[in-house]
Amino acid sequence: MPINSFEDYPMSWRPEIDKTQKPIYQVLAGQLEQDIMKGMLLPGTKLPPQRELADYLDLNLSTISKAFKVCELKGLLSATVGSGTFVSYDALSNGYLLEDTKPEHLIEMGATLPDDASYEPLLHQLKSMLQEPDYAKWFGYGRAGDSLWQKDAAVKLMRKGGFDTTVDRILLSNGAQNAIAAVLASLCKPGDRIGADAHTYPGLKTAAAMLNVQLVPIRPEQYEMSPEALEYACRNENIKGIYLIPDYHNPTASVMSMKTRSRIAAIAEQYNIFIIEDASYHLLTDQPLPAIASFAPEQVIHIAGLSKSMAPGLRMAYVAVPERFKEPMIKALYNLNIAVSPLLTELTARTIVSNQFETLIASHQQQNTLRNQLVNRYLADYTCLGTDTGIFRWLLLPPGKITGAEFEALAAQQGVQVYAAERFVVGSSMPERAVRLSVCAPGTSEELEQGLMILRELLDTLV
Repeated sequence: MPINSFEDYPMSWRPEIDKTQKPIYQVLAGQLEQDIMKGMLLPGTKLPPQRELADYLDLNLSTISKAFKVCELKGLLSATVGSGTFVSYDALSNGYLLEDTKPEHLIEMGATLPDDASYEPLLHQLKSMLQEPDYAKWFGYGRAGDSLWQKDAAVKLMRKGGFDTTVDRILLSNGAQNAIAAVLASLCKPGDRIGADAHTYPGLKTAAAMLNVQLVPIRPEQYEMSPEALEYACRNENIKGIYLIPDYHNPTASVMSMKTRSRIAAIAEQYNIFIIEDASYHLLTDQPLPAIASFAPEQVIHIAGLSKSMAPGLRMAYVAVPERFKEPMIKALYNLNIAVSPLLTELTARTIVSNQFETLIASHQQQNTLRNQLVNRYLADYTCLGTDTGIFRWLLLPPGKITGAEFEALAAQQGVQVYAAERFVVGSSMPERAVRLSVCAPGTSEELEQGLMILRELLDTLV
């Protein structure tokens, strides 16, 4: 027992470890992870200061620091300069939201799936391609030189989404998720820190955890990343870059103002950090604002995914990369993707160049509007953020004590799947009392209406 007595001293965590096992820091890290997973240490719990814990366990301070670092890199802990170390609110969250199979006996309003309006036009385009004499080339390996004209299609798509770039900056990826992972793999080392919104895309969390990159929550203001908070993080949190969804942010459905875009771009240039701009939802807005990449083209990796704006099966993303990041990104994308499907690449490019994608996007927006009108009607008495052209909404729960996670569980018991704020929260951020509703995931408008009725009745019981 250490010399100092801790019997009457308040400590949030009093681990018992076997010091005969080596290395001790891994034993301590394993105990900490186990206590978090078992619920003995709840999200938001402030851990004892490292020096006090070292005294309590009669260990070196460096041993405690290494154990905390192991858990921090796993996303279990969040350390804030001047405030201490906390159990992350997202320590138990599920970063992978799309199940292996469609949920049975549940109305699916969790996954952000677009409607199926694009399927038939894409089918006709695909049939046309397969009737060509040299159709066999779509089933071989793609080569970089084969995609030059297809990169023209990428430039055209990005221009519609608010960013004017050039062909020489375009890379191809098997979806936006792979592109994000490639950025982290190519520009970060294990232990590096990346800023993100307090609630963010779970795919970022999954990729960061896999690569041992730590996410640092940046405080929001009115559902936008605060430029002042970002500048503080640049000075004090040693962040290397940030991840943003400026248009129709997932999950809060907010749209970043022009002023904030410009200020964030200027801060990135001042502190020489990179920005991952996820443009997956740019085309869901009626009139997309200029992309952040327009303000700082040498700092921003701009990712235009097509799964949300065209069809979820189009596992394609166009990536505009500054020249200084291009070589490591090419290597990372190759190692992650091996090759982008020539079939999907050609199908996507033809759909864009023929201007058919304009019709597809307009059709999606029309269907989205009809479904959001149902949301507005059934949830008129509640705050449900988002616009009529979006594919999901951010429902704020009525005043009270119920959390988003508790509401998600109650909704599932009533037959509706929604996703709670806890699934999206980053680090020590306090999860909002809210859930994300997908308006296009239900197969029909009638199914959506049934789900909304169930949710409204459940909300009414909370008022």
